[in-house]
Amino acid sequence: MKRSHRVGAICQILTESPEQVFNLKYFCDKFSAAKSSISEDISAAGEAVKAAGYGYIQTMSGASGGVKYVPDISPEKAKEVQKNLCNLLREENRILGGGFLYTSDIMYNPAVVKGMAQIFAKKFRTAGANYVATIETKGIPVAFMTAHLLNIPVIVVRRETKISEGATVSINYFPGSSERLQKMSISKRAAAPGSKALIIDDFMRGGGSIKGIAEILSEVEIQVAGIGVAIVNIEPAGKKVSDYFPIVHLGKVNEENKSVEVIPNCQIF
Repeated sequence: MKRSHRVGAICQILTESPEQVFNLKYFCDKFSAAKSSISEDISAAGEAVKAAGYGYIQTMSGASGGVKYVPDISPEKAKEVQKNLCNLLREENRILGGGFLYTSDIMYNPAVVKGMAQIFAKKFRTAGANYVATIETKGIPVAFMTAHLLNIPVIVVRRETKISEGATVSINYFPGSSERLQKMSISKRAAAPGSKALIIDDFMRGGGSIKGIAEILSEVEIQVAGIGVAIVNIEPAGKKVSDYFPIVHLGKVNEENKSVEVIPNCQIF
């Protein structure tokens, strides 16, 4: 295999498995190449990944060392993600009435979700999370992509108990959009007690659902490592949770003028 082919293959292998450590022997055996040649290939791959602006390849020395791809996103590209999300949310045909917007096509769009996940992964990389937690359903894609970039599993909190979940823990909570009591559940096997979870969700109005997730995680001895939300409604000003990280803020939704106010988080990084 030519060197250019090896460099391309190394880039693909590493970027497909973020935060996973590969030792040099793995690549030596795979490509039947000397360690010195593989070291040069990895250096070239690192330059290529860095130039693309979506991360870098980290080298670790020692007996248990190796190389891994660390996802990243530049401030410029993060602002592009915010701008694109704002433009999508401002589309007139999204207004459903009552101040609500249709966002399913956004939250199930892989390209849009990937950009948001890159922002969350960079923000919470050092939070020490062992899991990413979310509540079904629209928050699952961005939570799953964030977990992929951090190389950790996903916990999905259910709104209804599933027999396939085995033994579960359930709580009642008040969502932020209403004062009607609702229920959520989590499998006792979802995570190891004493671990930490990063809460990622698609939307927050009053914070009731996210507060519920934090409470049900504590019931199975899981500590919250951070909270990331793609879209946070400005109103009400007093949320049921604090210390959360939004990508954009949703302001006034004017049904008469068909206008939507969306404000990027200026303190993204």
